[in-house]
Amino acid sequence: MPMDAIRSLVLPVLLTALSLGVAGPASADTPARHPITHEDVWLMKRPGSMLVSPDGRWIVVSVVEPAYDDAQKSSDLWIVPADGSAPARRLTSGKGAEGDASFSPDSTRIAFVARRDGDDVNQVYVLDLAGGEAQRVTSWATGASAPRFSPDGKAILFAATTFPAAMTDEDNRKALADRKARKFNVRTFDSFPIRHWDRWLDETRPTLVVQLLDGKSPARDLLAGTALRKAPGYGGRLGNEGDALDAVWTPDGRGVVFAATTNRNEAARAEVRASLWLANLDGGEPRRLTDDKDDYAAPKFTLDGSMLLAKVQPDSGRWVYVAQRLVRWSWPAMSDRRVITSAFDESVGDYATAPDNARALFLAERNGRVKLYQVPLAGGAVAEIGDLRSGMYSRLGVGGTAEAPVVGAVWSSAVNPHEAGRIDLASGRWTALTSFNTERASSIDWQPVEEFWFRSKRGRQIHNFIVRPPGFDPAKKYPLFVVIHGGPHSAWQDDFVLRWNYHLLARPGYVVLLTNYSGSTGFGEQFARSIQGDPLKGPGDEVNEAADEAVRRYPFIDGSRQAAGGASYGGHLANWLEATTDRYRALVSHAGLFDLKTQWTTSDTVYDRERNVGGPAWDTSNEVWRKQSPFYHSPRLRTPILVTCGERDYRVPCNNAMEFFMVLQRQQVPSRLVLYPEENHWILKGEDSRHFYQDIADWLATYL
Repeated sequence: MPMDAIRSLVLPVLLTALSLGVAGPASADTPARHPITHEDVWLMKRPGSMLVSPDGRWIVVSVVEPAYDDAQKSSDLWIVPADGSAPARRLTSGKGAEGDASFSPDSTRIAFVARRDGDDVNQVYVLDLAGGEAQRVTSWATGASAPRFSPDGKAILFAATTFPAAMTDEDNRKALADRKARKFNVRTFDSFPIRHWDRWLDETRPTLVVQLLDGKSPARDLLAGTALRKAPGYGGRLGNEGDALDAVWTPDGRGVVFAATTNRNEAARAEVRASLWLANLDGGEPRRLTDDKDDYAAPKFTLDGSMLLAKVQPDSGRWVYVAQRLVRWSWPAMSDRRVITSAFDESVGDYATAPDNARALFLAERNGRVKLYQVPLAGGAVAEIGDLRSGMYSRLGVGGTAEAPVVGAVWSSAVNPHEAGRIDLASGRWTALTSFNTERASSIDWQPVEEFWFRSKRGRQIHNFIVRPPGFDPAKKYPLFVVIHGGPHSAWQDDFVLRWNYHLLARPGYVVLLTNYSGSTGFGEQFARSIQGDPLKGPGDEVNEAADEAVRRYPFIDGSRQAAGGASYGGHLANWLEATTDRYRALVSHAGLFDLKTQWTTSDTVYDRERNVGGPAWDTSNEVWRKQSPFYHSPRLRTPILVTCGERDYRVPCNNAMEFFMVLQRQQVPSRLVLYPEENHWILKGEDSRHFYQDIADWLATYL
């Protein structure tokens, strides 16, 4: 490609980055840039959750400072003036991770969760911004999370776990002591699910606890003894950290609204859906606020307390993928229900109500980027705030007044690691307030991602990113590495990522192709749904077509040297390509299924897999289970493949990798099996990650 054409592709991205407050190209006297290293990827600081003080003066962001030795890494809270008048400063510096922060209503204190000296588990601490040490305010036996100040600032609501029969925290302490003292070690289950990601589920249940900040009152479990908590299918939203109930105080401070399910025990055969509930501080049974079949999460109130909002996945009947919408009711009547993003064709991510009580702000994917949108609470069209053409937002915090709203967000791109900043609602312009990673990023030889679309043989418009290697020379020919995203309901984005960092994969001298095949999100609800009933073949064909299109479009790609790989669903597709084509010289599969039926019966989530294929595997009239299972194409295995798995992965258990490797060896296919004993679905330890990337580089170098 001529250099003028390259500049025409790259220049708009650089100009957009400059408008976002990101450093531009290096000057002539800037030291030479180097190809990205694993240290560059792993040691970038990682801004996480963000909150804006109610008065709009401050932005607090949690920041992970990684290290190769887990004992050396930290996670602290940083604070920066929202107007950018001073640099960010570290607010906490405990030895353990500190996060889950929230502001007091008067913006003078912060509650957060930490495990400090003397703590066996996480507890809630409160820090006065005027000075002094953070004070521990909880001592819940099983630990505390998600603290929220009451509207009057005199109490803390937090989430916790409890044993089924416990009425008080002392009951939990006794149950823990009994568990520790028992001489046997056993897990017993009466219903599904039995585990989640990398942990076994036990008999404890999620609950909500209120702790007065008077220094003397005991914590009170709001759900103790209730029929709701005793229900066999009771639970919260299962996440990486446990059951989440998404609880918020009511505007008058006399109750708590939260999301919980009563049918988790049906997870093997039905959709698990959460309803909204109201628990009164005066006691009594929680009242169910939503009695439909929709699935609710993340309730929030407008600042004036006149409306309740939540995210909702409407009951769709047959569809597995359902985009999350925003719904609102008048409060406290719970009347005038309206889905205010019903006409918006993407799923709502982080959201907040604006200080003007007239609109909601939210993040949503679109075409490989996550953008900021607004929608009137009274109903109306969804509109993007600004025109984001480069990078993406990943966190959202809102505060301030109707006259002076403050919106904080974390922004990143494939060549700009995450930084916290502020978005001007009038222009949509993002301004950086932190520079955690600027210096390191400026020393790396990399180029922004480029994108192209093509029409597949099925007539669908397919979006793609291209990543060029360091020291790129358009006169040279480069091998193509096709990297396949997981999900399938996710997407490649213009983002700086750890797990399959685009530029680190390109570093050996490869062009990296990232295809958002059918099933990907950010391209409309129907596009995400189009994978149902066609779990592997259609997307696999589109990945191959994308590689063909890239070879046609870019003369610097050597079409005779292609490889492909991916993780999770990307690993599923890598295994499918192994069984259905010999176009690739080598493949890489991490956490990939080999047999559809085996994956269905051993995963921690199962019902959607059954629905996606069209029924249970014993239904012999449904040919998808066999026709789109790589196992039944085993005679065609021939491409050299690297197979990896984390032994603590319960989403795609390692038996899939071991089955696959056995058959590969049976068929005399060059193959290597790599198991990580301490990893789960993701490679999360620094040295394991370094080994993972090096193993991929060595494997591809052998065949490319």
